[in-house]
Amino acid sequence: MARDTISDLSTFLVVARERSFTKGAAKLGLSPSALSHTIRLLEERLGVRLLTRTTRSVSLTEAGERLLLTIKPQFEEIETALSALTALRDKPAGTVRITAGEHAAEKILWPAVERLLPDYPDIKVEIVVDNGLTDIVADRYDAGIRLGEQLDKDMVAVSIGPEMRMALVGSPSYFQHHPTPVTPQDLTAHACINLRLPTYGGFYAWELEKDGRELRVRVDGPLAFNVSRMVVNAARTGVGLAFVLEDMVREDILDGRLKRVLADWCPPFSGYHLYYPSRRQLSPAFAVLVDELRKSDTMKPPLPFEYSPGSGPKP
Repeated sequence: MARDTISDLSTFLVVARERSFTKGAAKLGLSPSALSHTIRLLEERLGVRLLTRTTRSVSLTEAGERLLLTIKPQFEEIETALSALTALRDKPAGTVRITAGEHAAEKILWPAVERLLPDYPDIKVEIVVDNGLTDIVADRYDAGIRLGEQLDKDMVAVSIGPEMRMALVGSPSYFQHHPTPVTPQDLTAHACINLRLPTYGGFYAWELEKDGRELRVRVDGPLAFNVSRMVVNAARTGVGLAFVLEDMVREDILDGRLKRVLADWCPPFSGYHLYYPSRRQLSPAFAVLVDELRKSDTMKPPLPFEYSPGSGPKP
């Protein structure tokens, strides 16, 4: 096969993945017109049209789909083999792309990367924060971090954190004007701060459980956000109740800035896991990061069900 054809096939693969000449050109460091010219020459050489172009989008023809399915695994094997060659270096090198939710990226991933990089200057880590359930294979990530209950069955999963709990909290100023909820049904009478998550297609329904009884409570209130940090900030001001990961409000609870309610309806659940395709051959750089994440101790275990605000957990 001619060298130009191999290069052009690699270029086609980028455009097919991005479904855009503009995005593909940015990744390849080319102008969109130069990229379009390369694809046109490849189509002329093969004698078939691979892409259908409009002013707004790029889509694959039947021939383009067939070509993509044929060459994509081969190029991925080559990329993996090249990455594996870094094992022959004195120290691992290469780029690791990983996606995680906002909380996991801050509490688990970033501390591990911060510890890792000084000892491995040739490793580069790209962290993409995404609260949706990203398809790491389609989007070409090395791995992702999600809660254990959200993992696909065909993935290798590595536990990288302790069990977690949710916490339903409000500020002391809020409870000066509102009664303390005793049952989940009482929440309908409260101002609650909603969280919009792409994985739920709308507002997150508060998931409560006690003695094997599971409830998904749809709440209402004056505010909604798409990031948990803003939900916590709003709860601190007294505008409503928040339902967030306990780790985000641990210090607020212990110091009395936020009061926890319905704690017995928030049992522990499986914590964060690193996940990646089972067929993936680990590059040395990725293997080093996995080892570092296994050591992660940045998150504290859940609080006991009984505690005294302002004085720490009861023994």
